[in-house]
Amino acid sequence: MERTIEHFINGERTPGLGERTQHVFNPATGKVTGTLRLAGQDDVKNVVAAARNAADHWSQVPLAKRTSVLFRFRELLAGRTDDLAEIVTSEHGKVLADAKGEIGRGLEVVEFACGIIEQLKGEYSDQVSTGIDVYSFREPIGVVAGITPFNFPVMVPLWMAPVAIATGNAFILKPSERDPSASLLLAELWKEAGLPDGVFNVLHGDKEAVDGLLTHPDVDGVSFVGSTPIAKYVHETAIAHGKRVQALGGAKNHAVILPDGDLDLAADHLTAAAFGSAGQRCMAISVAVAVGEAADLLVQKVRDQANNVTVGEGTDASSDMGPLITPGARERVVKLVTEAADDGATVVVDGRDLVVQGLEDGNFVGPTVLDHVRTGMSAYSEEIFGPVLVIVRVADLDEAIALINSNPYGNGTAVFTSSGAYARKFQRAVKVGMVGVNIPLPVPVAWHSFGGWNDSLFGDLHMYGPDGVRFYTRGKVVTQRWPEPAHASGASFSFPSS
Repeated sequence: MERTIEHFINGERTPGLGERTQHVFNPATGKVTGTLRLAGQDDVKNVVAAARNAADHWSQVPLAKRTSVLFRFRELLAGRTDDLAEIVTSEHGKVLADAKGEIGRGLEVVEFACGIIEQLKGEYSDQVSTGIDVYSFREPIGVVAGITPFNFPVMVPLWMAPVAIATGNAFILKPSERDPSASLLLAELWKEAGLPDGVFNVLHGDKEAVDGLLTHPDVDGVSFVGSTPIAKYVHETAIAHGKRVQALGGAKNHAVILPDGDLDLAADHLTAAAFGSAGQRCMAISVAVAVGEAADLLVQKVRDQANNVTVGEGTDASSDMGPLITPGARERVVKLVTEAADDGATVVVDGRDLVVQGLEDGNFVGPTVLDHVRTGMSAYSEEIFGPVLVIVRVADLDEAIALINSNPYGNGTAVFTSSGAYARKFQRAVKVGMVGVNIPLPVPVAWHSFGGWNDSLFGDLHMYGPDGVRFYTRGKVVTQRWPEPAHASGASFSFPSS
């Protein structure tokens, strides 16, 4: 029997009031796995009302009690890693090991949020003027919405919700409609951990639900991760309606390989960074910038590595890589590879015609490597979001840096070298938010913050870590005096200075 995927509002699952539905598929088999209820405007109103009521109470709960819920949630989440991973694999398609990996990185943010008391310590200045003290602290902003992408259905919500909740806000998660089920297990775990009803909610839907959250007057902040055009739209719409917003967009991440680098190390890590999760990561390395004499040998080594990648269903322990999320995603990847080949790129490894035996209806594309790619080709200029590594050849490090800085995105980048001088020059010169040195996926640990530059970020503050705390709170400063009656001075009409 086909299951129905419902919302989670005010502590319980509910079909909601919206009449529209859509199917959810297993991308490896092409089979329908469930029917998703899509929210209408009445559902948006109901979830925001529940969150607003919960936020008024939760914001006044002592920090020690808030963190006790976070600690319980962390243990429950760790204990259900296998269950969550199976849900993710069934709807996203990534291999189980990769699904468990994203849960582990999400757990890091939960652990950071468990220490929120340290992050919310204020500042105190004694006797700034005669008998006057000043202190500052941070308060929650109220109701926040998290709009998250399909590629990390557990990790990205955990980049947002734990910090938002720990700082005293109520949270509404609008997950991707392509793989929505993991969000409901997260909601059940929050409830089991003792989180009051209405503090964490799940609202399923499409643009109607998103627009409802972006324009509702009782939503105070919006966190978004997705493509650059939608990030820009979310940012502009939310700002126009008086909301605080952080919107992380797309990427075209370059890895520069210098001749002095370890080419075996580089090829190994490029293969994993380009083809892991079928390339459906905003931090995937999609461009290898081969410098000088490194190029020919690098291409040979990457070709050999790519040909050894095993593609199959995510539940198969022998699989290194699973399918793309939809048939449309597969068609787009094939189209961009074909355009590059027609424009003169060399197809070193071709995954366009891959068929996995027994899974002929799956959305599979094999690892693909394109050499001699030029910047004018669509395979270079567009975010492919598939298992395609394009190789651009340059003469030296300066040309590589100029190439990266001319790209409109600025999410992540990496350099492979054995020279500290080259690495330092690179990390200081590139206009990119996250940099790896001999590390292809420089995703910061939870006590730093995640975010790019340029068209990869709309807003001032990055995700999770110290920036996350600042985003979900606002500062308040108190200036106070407690004069003794016998020594109270008269008020002055002049602006006070001492």
